[in-house]
Amino acid sequence: MKYLVVLVLIYWCQPSISQNLSGKVYDNLSMSSKILDSDRKYAIYLPPDYEISERSYPVLYLLHGAGDDQTGWIQFGEVLNITDQAIHNGTATPMVIVMPDANTGKRGYFNDIDNEWRYEDFFFQELMPFVEEKYRIKSQKRYRAIAGLSMGGGGSFMYALHRPDLFSSACPLSAYVGPLTIEEMKNYLPSEGENYDSETIKNYYTNHNAVELVRTMDKDQMNSVRWYIDCGDDDFLYEGNSLLHIAMKKKEVNHEYRVRQGAHNWTYWRESLPEVLHFVSQAFHQY
Repeated sequence: MKYLVVLVLIYWCQPSISQNLSGKVYDNLSMSSKILDSDRKYAIYLPPDYEISERSYPVLYLLHGAGDDQTGWIQFGEVLNITDQAIHNGTATPMVIVMPDANTGKRGYFNDIDNEWRYEDFFFQELMPFVEEKYRIKSQKRYRAIAGLSMGGGGSFMYALHRPDLFSSACPLSAYVGPLTIEEMKNYLPSEGENYDSETIKNYYTNHNAVELVRTMDKDQMNSVRWYIDCGDDDFLYEGNSLLHIAMKKKEVNHEYRVRQGAHNWTYWRESLPEVLHFVSQAFHQY
């Protein structure tokens, strides 16, 4: 009888215990990179039941914007409180969130035009294998998603377009989709592109402008990724996001496109994060 009472108490107390659990964030972790010849910082969010379970979890790679580092989504984006709340109220599934630093050395998520600073290679060849081995993360495409804001929104577009075989969902927020013309891109190159022949510049532009990639890529490959694009009506990057939406519509690429009231700021992105968590969880749950 006593044993039965104990079981009943455990059963009834378990939900409240679960609701009181909080996830954990670590924002000053590091790993060694041979590709970038340096130690690279990253932050991580572990869901509330991570330390008391033995299960493996889906993963969201969450990219920061220009001027921030791996701590941005923790300090300003309130990723801990927002994700905990989404998990507790059932709108998101428990997941690991990985936030790498792309602000040290050279700023950005891509290999440079000289292929000397190879951040994208680092991301796929070193960072992903490292964290997915170190933490209990499911390594199949269906359990992996990517999202980010501004510069990180551009990184989300590029990574999911370059490697659609790796991500079930991509959620670019207020994304910088890349220079909208080749002439504009030259402004971002050393000596405004004078050191490079026109073919080199054209190839780099084609591979790093999301609109051009959508126009040229195979539609089925892009449709293997679930897309959630969100940009405020007062955001200075509205043009690129609008053109991307139009290009996807013309190419018949399935995607969700949201324009809400707001500008290019953390107030907007904090409101976006619960929607991102819900959207990627749909794929994790087999929507």
